[in-house]
Amino acid sequence: ACAIPAVMAARTIENWRDRLVTILLVPLMSCSARLPVYTLLIAAFIPHKMVLGIFSLQGLVLMGIYFLGMITAIFVALIFKKIFKPRSSVSMIMELPPYRMPLLRSLWWTIYERAKSFLTTAGTIILAVSVVLWFLASFPLPDKENPPTSAEQIERSYAGQIGHFIEPIIKPLGYDWKIGVGLLTSFAAREVIISTLSTLYNLEEGPRQHTTLIESLRNDKKPDGTPVYSILVAISLMVFYAYAAQCMATFAIVKRETNSWRWPLFMVGYMTILAYLASLFVYQFGRILGWA
Repeated sequence: ACAIPAVMAARTIENWRDRLVTILLVPLMSCSARLPVYTLLIAAFIPHKMVLGIFSLQGLVLMGIYFLGMITAIFVALIFKKIFKPRSSVSMIMELPPYRMPLLRSLWWTIYERAKSFLTTAGTIILAVSVVLWFLASFPLPDKENPPTSAEQIERSYAGQIGHFIEPIIKPLGYDWKIGVGLLTSFAAREVIISTLSTLYNLEEGPRQHTTLIESLRNDKKPDGTPVYSILVAISLMVFYAYAAQCMATFAIVKRETNSWRWPLFMVGYMTILAYLASLFVYQFGRILGWA
């Protein structure tokens, strides 16, 4: 349910090209962090009706989003194998050792070494990015004499200012500045967009937070009175999250496994471009068909 174990497991691949391609493709597989985003948008905007009398339309959309990443990974793999020329041809031969009960001492030291390695390498990157995101969402400090609401504070923060700044860029995808702020904070983890939108819509935390957020998204209007969200915007946003590399933990692990900043930056770059172009195509093509 997470790309990190798969990226770390790629070290067993001897061929460097195949290992690199595997690492770059793994984040395209939908992980559990994407699921809250999918379920929120599907519950809010995909009609709850049956297809052919036996299939739920909402379930089919969710399954389609998962298959979208897998199918795309196949085509991207074919492209990468043409771009990254192999250094040598290595046959895949794996000999399985006999099964034995692990020694507790060996198990403990393995866990200790792995945890230490994660904290000292990936952990430092995660901490640094977390501090940056916290700073962007918290500063400048609010006026103590006239304290703003949480939503107003985020809008006035550097993150909110960035959201307004990038709004012309993401507007062709059907997004407004609030979604832009959510995309920015999602770099910490994809599901963070849920809490970000809840804060922007000034919702209280509690058992009804998810339901209330659905109602807020449905009722949100643009200045001209048209809805901010629609089925087309929801699908466009799900496609973006299916492709975008919004996970700093995965970013940190890719850096550690490749021992270079080049490949994690390349991964974020190509996945962001892919997400943008795919969402742009979905939204604009849907508008041409009159789905907006």
